[in-house]
Amino acid sequence: MSDNNLEKFVYRVADLRQNQQTRFVIEPDAAALEALTRDLDIVNLRKLRFEGAIMASGKRDWKVQGALGATVVQACVVTLAPVTTRIDAEIEWIFKADYQSPEVEEYELTDEENVEQLGTEIDVFSVMRESLALNLPLYPRAPDATFEKMAYTEPGKKAMTDEDARPFAGLAGLKDKLAGDDQN
Repeated sequence: MSDNNLEKFVYRVADLRQNQQTRFVIEPDAAALEALTRDLDIVNLRKLRFEGAIMASGKRDWKVQGALGATVVQACVVTLAPVTTRIDAEIEWIFKADYQSPEVEEYELTDEENVEQLGTEIDVFSVMRESLALNLPLYPRAPDATFEKMAYTEPGKKAMTDEDARPFAGLAGLKDKLAGDDQN
């Protein structure tokens, strides 16, 4: 999908009808799928379809609603083997005329995580790309993947285990030692 084809998924707000939905269907070609694969840092993007509509939401705001479907391949977090996942998600993105984005670098996400400032255009392809990124599995894991415990330390020293790292692990030993002192 060339850049010229992507432009048809950028809608000027001034051209949208307040009382009518503007329907769209995006099915990227192989070149666009490959570019998205690189952008999202995944192994492969086999299929992708985003179908929906842009509609008015109140007097000044707009909403993009649609169904996102994709087949993605990611690397397993344990073995790096390819893991295929089917994503089917209902998407709703709101563009508000009077939206004020948080100015701090860290803030808690609320129900309005898919809300953006309304500009002069609505880029539905960008909505699709970001929605796909938000719906990717965070830790894809192959069905047969197992994580073996490993312990590394300096030569001649005992490696710290998960039990040793627990905050109250030493209390059991201290309790036994105190109980032994009381019996003497």
